[in-house]
This record gives sequence, structure tokens and C-alpha cells, in this order.
Amino acid sequence: MVPYYHRFLRRFPDVHSLARAELETVLKLWEGLGYYSRARNLHRAAAIVSGRMHGRFPDSKQGWLQLPGVGDYIASAVSSIVHGRCHAVVDGNVKRVLARLFCLDRPVNQPSSHKVFQGIATQLLDHHRPGDHNQSVMELGALVCSPRTPRCSSCPLADDCCALKRGQVAAYPKTLKRAALPERQLAVGVVFKKEKILMVRRPVDGFLGGLWELPGGPIDPGIDPSRACVLGIGAVSNITASVERHLVTVRHTYTHFKLRMEVFLCRWVSGRVYLRGPQAFKWMRASAVGDLPLHGAVHKAMSALP
Repeated sequence: MVPYYHRFLRRFPDVHSLARAELETVLKLWEGLGYYSRARNLHRAAAIVSGRMHGRFPDSKQGWLQLPGVGDYIASAVSSIVHGRCHAVVDGNVKRVLARLFCLDRPVNQPSSHKVFQGIATQLLDHHRPGDHNQSVMELGALVCSPRTPRCSSCPLADDCCALKRGQVAAYPKTLKRAALPERQLAVGVVFKKEKILMVRRPVDGFLGGLWELPGGPIDPGIDPSRACVLGIGAVSNITASVERHLVTVRHTYTHFKLRMEVFLCRWVSGRVYLRGPQAFKWMRASAVGDLPLHGAVHKAMSALP
């Protein structure tokens, strides 16, 4: 993560340079980190701070909460660390420390449990040094009270730790078993028209918003993948394409689902591009596709080109 951070700051040394940048430039620098909505929200927030707020950042939790993509965690962290406001920060590391310290049986990944952990963290907050307190607990969870190999002998809270006294450190924090991720099947085409291939850009808002990808569509039950590819290309771009051969099967895991993507080598047959769904398109040489912000599955597909 650190190289990403330094690269981002070199390109955008202040909020004004980030606000002026094209979203596509921001997404390309973010590429590989996932959670692309964070990049879009960061770009939107920079525009608000640079413009409407005349380059002045908020100095209160409520002020931070008005910016796109800023929730309770970020607002509490920044307002306490930067401005000394008395707001307790609760993230995964903090929850783990509290769960072990007090033998809390509430599952940390259950939404209704958050209020419990937030309440305890607020009670423990040092009102004289809230920023230092929050950073200390987060770092304690990250470096000492770690998930699998906690360093209990080095923990400053060892004498008061309920889980350690019971010999049950590994039993905390409690979590709810997650359901297996569903699998989605997609058929896409690397559609050549002479020496160039067709790339389409996803709508800015929504999952993987603003990223570029290959045209295609879902593989419905009972439909041959190559047929689904042709139908999907036509549905999103209005062109007719023919499949030459299967290129590769790409498997990629996202936060909420697993993707199986059948990639076909195709040729343009007829028609002009008229988009239905995507917001932009380009015919470009395959060697230049890497200059676009792409999601992980597309990178895997393009690497299979001969």
C-alpha cells in the first residue's frame, strides 16, 4: 500500500491538483487497490473542498460527514487526530482489542453489534488526548493484538485482559459465519476491427464505476457461452461480431461475488457502435489498452492475448 500512497501524493500533492484531475487519471492511479468507489468519492470530495470550501478542510466531525464517501470512522479519526475532537474511533482492530479485553460475545461482523463496541470505545476515550488514544488502540490491534498470532506478552493491557486470563484469546473476537460467495458467469469478447479492439467504459456510478472493460453479457442458463458473447456484444454496443475461438477462462473474486468470465477472440462483422449501458467506447490497439483504468478480470483477459 505504501508505494500506492507515495505515487498518489507525487501526482496529486494538494487537494487542488486532485480536484482538477480527470476521473480516469485518478482511477488509473488507484488501479489494483479495489473499492473504486473510494477513488471516485475522494475525487468528488476534493472538488468540493477546492471549490465550494475554498481549499479549507472541515474542522469538525459533522463537517467531515458532509463530504462524499466519509462515514463515521473517517470523520471520527480525522476530527480527533487532527483537531483534537472527542470522538472514539472503531474499526476492526479496535473491535478485536475490545472483544478480547472484555470477553465480548457480540459478533464483530454483525451490524447491530457496532453500537455496543462504539459505546465501550466512547467510555474509554481519553478526553485530554483523543487523537493519541485512538491511534494507540488502532495500532495495538494492528501490531500486538493481531488476529492470529497476538503478542500477549508485549501487550500493555495484558493484566486486565479477560480473554488472556481465561486462556481464550483465540476464541475472540466472535464472528458470524459468512455465506458462500455466489458465482456470476459472463461472456466477453476481444472484438477486433482491423488492428484495433473495442473497449467500453462502465457508468461512473455503481460497481467498478468509470473503469474500462471488454463488451459482453451474462451467460444465461442453457445458452452456449460463445452465443452469449455475441448476444452480449450486440446488446451493449449494437454491433454484430463473430466468434473465432475461445481465448481464456478468467476467474476473479470481488467483495460480494466470484466471477467466471469466458473470453472469446472475435471479429467485427457489421454495425456502428451505439452504446446501451456503457458510457463511452474506444477502438484502440491492444498494446494501448493498459493505459486505461481496468478492473482485475480485464487485466487477466488481456494478458492471454497472443
